[in-house]
Amino acid sequence: MSPTSPPGLLPGPRSPRVELHPPYELTYGPAAVELTRRAGQQLDDWQGDSLDVMLGLRPDGKFACFEFAEWVSRQNGKGGIGEARVLVGFVGPLNERLILWSAHEYKTAMEAHRRIGWLLRNLGERVSENLILIPDVVLGTQADIRIKVINTNGEEAYERLDTGQRVRFVARTKGSGRGFSGDCNIVDESFAFQFVHQSALMPTLSARPNPQIVYLSSPPLDGVSGEVMLQLRRRAEAGGDDSLGYRDWGLAGDLSNLTVIDLSDRSTWAAANPALGIRITEETIERERRSMTDVDFARERLGIWPADLSEGFQVISDADWTAAHDSESNIDGPLVLAAAVSVDRSRAAIAACGRRADGRLHVEITSTPLRVDNRNGAAWVVPRLVELAERNKPAAIVIDEFGPTGSLIAGAEEAGLEVTRLGTAAAARAWGMFYDAVAGDDLDGRVLRHIGQPELTAAVAGAKRRPLGEGYAWDRRAATVDITPLVAATNALYGYATRPQDEPVEPFGFWA
Repeated sequence: MSPTSPPGLLPGPRSPRVELHPPYELTYGPAAVELTRRAGQQLDDWQGDSLDVMLGLRPDGKFACFEFAEWVSRQNGKGGIGEARVLVGFVGPLNERLILWSAHEYKTAMEAHRRIGWLLRNLGERVSENLILIPDVVLGTQADIRIKVINTNGEEAYERLDTGQRVRFVARTKGSGRGFSGDCNIVDESFAFQFVHQSALMPTLSARPNPQIVYLSSPPLDGVSGEVMLQLRRRAEAGGDDSLGYRDWGLAGDLSNLTVIDLSDRSTWAAANPALGIRITEETIERERRSMTDVDFARERLGIWPADLSEGFQVISDADWTAAHDSESNIDGPLVLAAAVSVDRSRAAIAACGRRADGRLHVEITSTPLRVDNRNGAAWVVPRLVELAERNKPAAIVIDEFGPTGSLIAGAEEAGLEVTRLGTAAAARAWGMFYDAVAGDDLDGRVLRHIGQPELTAAVAGAKRRPLGEGYAWDRRAATVDITPLVAATNALYGYATRPQDEPVEPFGFWA
């Protein structure tokens, strides 16, 4: 369908683009759907299909899927799948002792706590502030079910007074889940689920007779932070996994090459959103398309994944980059700005570098205090540099005159900006400075700190180097991801180290 075609009544797909699972003979999926309907929430057919796979049983009565992953774009209804899974395990026929619902943020976990509370009250009634009563006739049980509502901060849960079964809601930390022997573990927003969380969770399942992990998420933000999701995808692609259920609704490809996808094609929208025409409308997606960047729209609405950087960190190691991370870092004093544009001009970034109060250096992209940017296209760069220059009075503004960014110099100078031009020889020196400041042999010279921004980390992970004279430079063409944030950060650091100044550069005179 042409992007200019009028909105129609395109339905979402019934089946995901990728689906695999071990065989099963029976399933509690229909029971979960019916229980959720009685609680006032009608599930979509595709959600029922998901529950059929998730709750399928082997001949020995155990779950066919020890792990189950549902990857689908935002607001399609993956939360409803998790809620149905809680109901069938808590007040349904599974009788699970502990269900653990975790999310990357406390507020997200608490939203799940409220939604499930609403469903439980719909099955019965809230007879007091801390007690829900579900009559026996609703569920066909031998007696009424009384559920204690626990709202203590950090201990939020529901507990059945007749059986002691519990549903707990936690925000993920390195130790969250440690010490709990959960029968069912729902990992909401799995894009932020990391191996350190997985390591805390897995041992808790070893003593349970029939445990299960359910992963629910849209794609990860980058090829680094979504490490568990990426590993699950690699397992699914490899095939032969007899304990993994896996469903992915997102379009094929990755975020590093969006030029082959027409992001405005409505049939493309429909292909990735099973709830289109149910709870998501074409009008809503059209508004998102206008207001979101290409990368954000592709990830959040079309379910397209970032490039997998499992083979990344080839230049600067993961350990060295992690050692340079300081979430509280900030610039205390003069700063330098630098802009970079990708080879195909589809992306551009502005970075800032300056000295911290302790004398070390700080570099960042899209900083809240500085309002620095990493966006699509390049037309926005000069106006943004003007705005930033007026606000921050930078000591220098660095632009590479020979790279794709060089075309911005004339416009920047016409706008009244004083530009520091970065030549070829300086580019090699800039690369060496950045490398030494993060991963150099001189440990005392590792003075650079960053705040862990995903776009910069992804750029470092996917970056490769190329020879330049007697040194190196970042290889824009060979990189597996968009490295414009890294190029901008490197040039900003160089600009700061070589800026015109009256004071000496000590204690970091190795740059002189």
